[in-house]
Amino acid sequence: MSSTLASAVSNLFEPLQLGSITVQNRIQMAALTRNRAPNAVPTDLMREHYAQRARGGTGLIVAEAILIIRQGTEWAEAPGIWSCEQVAAWKKITDAVHAEGSHIYAQLWHLGRVSHPEAPQQKLAGTPVYAPSAISARGGKFRFIPGQPGYTTPTEIEDPTLLIEQFRLAAINAKEAGFDGVELHGANGYLIAQFLDSGANQRTDKWGGSVENRSRFGLEVLKVFKSVFGANVAVKLSYAGGYNDVGMPLPETIETFTYFISEADKLGLSYFALVRYVARLDITLDGKLRAIQHDVLETYRPYIKNAKLYLNGEVSGEEGAKLVEEGKIDGVSIGLLYVTHPDVGNRIRDGKPLDNVPNFPAMQIGGDDETRWYIGYNDYPAAS
Repeated sequence: MSSTLASAVSNLFEPLQLGSITVQNRIQMAALTRNRAPNAVPTDLMREHYAQRARGGTGLIVAEAILIIRQGTEWAEAPGIWSCEQVAAWKKITDAVHAEGSHIYAQLWHLGRVSHPEAPQQKLAGTPVYAPSAISARGGKFRFIPGQPGYTTPTEIEDPTLLIEQFRLAAINAKEAGFDGVELHGANGYLIAQFLDSGANQRTDKWGGSVENRSRFGLEVLKVFKSVFGANVAVKLSYAGGYNDVGMPLPETIETFTYFISEADKLGLSYFALVRYVARLDITLDGKLRAIQHDVLETYRPYIKNAKLYLNGEVSGEEGAKLVEEGKIDGVSIGLLYVTHPDVGNRIRDGKPLDNVPNFPAMQIGGDDETRWYIGYNDYPAAS
């Protein structure tokens, strides 16, 4: 590595205090849904996957989104954390990550309205598809359900505190499984985002209507996480919206998220992960792009006064290092490149290209053949 390149990214390899733990560098592996957990139970193949990436120079790993209950998922074979079997399987993974000198958070996830009654886990749960309001999301399709149906009209949850308790129990299980902390999945149009979004949440009780009421659910979930993990609680947010049919007019978006961030920051979180606008991830509905495009970092950074900040959304090592130097962020959160590279951190440090070719057909594969599952998952090489 040239001395010029080493200098350009060196501040990414300084330690970072996150709550009660110190991570070895400022590179975070973002949560990446990969469909390798048959019957929602993590496997030894997943343990190898996370160990590879811990070994590859990652400061903090955020595990793929983990279902807190049998709320049927958009993705087949996504893992859960509601059973003793699942907790024991996750414990093998967290032990492997710690043995490689890294740390790992659990991203806890509830689908809300973007589930389907015919999804296998939803059928096993024997409950309706719950959401803040009985409003279906537009677009989307369930590739693993015959006919590839779109979203259904959900059942409005009568008492949201029941869902908050499910989040609390999931956090307790994550603690038992050895995770260093928990990240609330508040992005991509799932349950937390649905409560925040006035188009998805049209309740007239204390959980809907005003900005304060729409923010209440997510804030209460963060509070129960704090009761379990103390300072090691984080939240991921995607303000630009779009995915899964959420996104409010810009003034309402800014009003909602500046309030939510300000209140969440007062709770003493370890970090926020903000997802900036990425054009290739935008979706088209009714002939228009759905996302609410604006500068996420410039708009919301002033409201994060206590927690650390990771920025996600095609942030390169050099750009991230520059933003760290300018005091705008504390670390970079990298997603897709971690699918195809077990050693993202090491490559950035050593100035080596991130040039492994994605095996897209194998990325979201499911089934019973573990050899087939290995391809496009654990077979990407590290740099020599």
